[in-house]
Amino acid sequence: MLAMIAVGILAYQIGGRALWFVPLSFLLFMVVGGTLGATGVDMPHVELGIALSVVILGAAIAFGIAAPLLVTMAIVGIFAVFHGHAHGAEMPASTSALGYALGFVSSTALLHLAGIGIGMLIGRIGARHEPALVRAAGGLMTVAGLGVLGGVL
Repeated sequence: MLAMIAVGILAYQIGGRALWFVPLSFLLFMVVGGTLGATGVDMPHVELGIALSVVILGAAIAFGIAAPLLVTMAIVGIFAVFHGHAHGAEMPASTSALGYALGFVSSTALLHLAGIGIGMLIGRIGARHEPALVRAAGGLMTVAGLGVLGGVL
């Protein structure tokens, strides 16, 4: 969940077209990963990729890294493949693949919107403190991701 929210905050932080394209790239590549997982394609280090997504996206927010839009979309897309693969590989055999995919894609989109909303809420608190608050949120996500990597969380 933290990675999905981080995508929304990062998109808000970059602004402009990133507000739409960063979350959309995540969703599209997550579907690709979900298809790979559902069809049994093996992908190594899925859990590591998911944990690193929280660390790296949180760090990008914390340090205010403003990579070009296509680079940001590519990085987010790579992480999305790991998240999607986990969803697809865990799909129950008795479940409709389409319904299952619609469920995890719509849930992810809502989490992206929540992240954008968190970024906007922070922005409303005060333009003077906004960068610090958004970066603090990114720092907390990075620490949580490190906790997942270390097996603490």
